[in-house]
Amino acid sequence: MKREESVAGSFYPANEEAIMNYFRHFTELFDKHAKLPRLSPRAVIVPHAGYVYSGFTASIAYRLLQNSGLKKFVVIGPSHRIAFRGSSMCGFDAYATPLGDIESADDIFKAIEERFSLPCVLQAHGEHSTEVQFPFVKHFVEDASIVEIVYSDEDAHRLAKIIEYLLQREDCGVIISTDLSHFHTLQKANEIDSVCIKAIETLDMFLLSQGCEACGKIGVGAMILAAKRLGLSPTVLDYRTSADVSGDSDRVVGYVSAAFS
Repeated sequence: MKREESVAGSFYPANEEAIMNYFRHFTELFDKHAKLPRLSPRAVIVPHAGYVYSGFTASIAYRLLQNSGLKKFVVIGPSHRIAFRGSSMCGFDAYATPLGDIESADDIFKAIEERFSLPCVLQAHGEHSTEVQFPFVKHFVEDASIVEIVYSDEDAHRLAKIIEYLLQREDCGVIISTDLSHFHTLQKANEIDSVCIKAIETLDMFLLSQGCEACGKIGVGAMILAAKRLGLSPTVLDYRTSADVSGDSDRVVGYVSAAFS
């Protein structure tokens, strides 16, 4: 069973050439103004809006993953359309992208299945928070393989145990998908998002609960818990809002990327 595309042509282009144009643009734009930090992350936090809005922010994290030496990743994101208890993981053979299929990391899947017994809620896997990451993985990490986990009514501590287990393996990285605040004014969004960003920078679960409105806050919290237990250091890579592209400062969405090394 292949995990087919569900948001190609909306959140990201449905053809290879258009996606590659985005990736080239993001790289050229970043390299004009900055240098990549010398990091080899074990995990990243990335946004999941349309590429025109959040792709640049995400691309910085994926360029670092490109240098990490990792080939296997678990992509973790919140369910936006289907409500259910806990987290879902399905036994897909491959994950479709306009750049070609990504193979399943079968050994990682089996290890998670044996230890954590996650159910497969198949309807939850037409999810954009995870899917928009797949073309990035396919392009930036040669011969990558992945597993997708989508969560809904989940406990951050339970999800953190999965992340901690994965990051104790030398061969696996973790990709946490989240956007930040939604549809506030630019000034208000910056205020709210600064809480999320500071919580990530300081690995502070209490601060995360003090007003952060990230749609993937459970995943971010789980990553914070796992990072603290494993002694990983966070680095915030980029923050911006949809206003940087649209010019609309009345109803904006915030985006952040971060690396844990």
